Amino acid sequence: MENVLKYYEFSDFINDESGTFLDSEISFSELNSQHFLIFEKKDKIFNLYVSKFGSKKEIGLEPPEILEKLVENYDKSLPEHRVVLRKYLY
Repeated sequence: MENVLKYYEFSDFINDESGTFLDSEISFSELNSQHFLIFEKKDKIFNLYVSKFGSKKEIGLEPPEILEKLVENYDKSLPEHRVVLRKYLY
């Protein structure tokens, strides 16, 4: 999973203090100034979301304006999971 995060230039994982991702760490990649992909890491499970924030500075501190789960339990070996990620980044 580390290779996926580096390849797509996701941030380092941070503790979520917004209350949105309870007991989880999050990593994000910027799509534009207000839209982001977020990986939630809970134990060894990664969930992928698309989100909208007022700015990048709000991530992990404020709840997102919009949050949609794209993939539950992301598995880089599954083509359908990789397609979802690439759809948003390319």
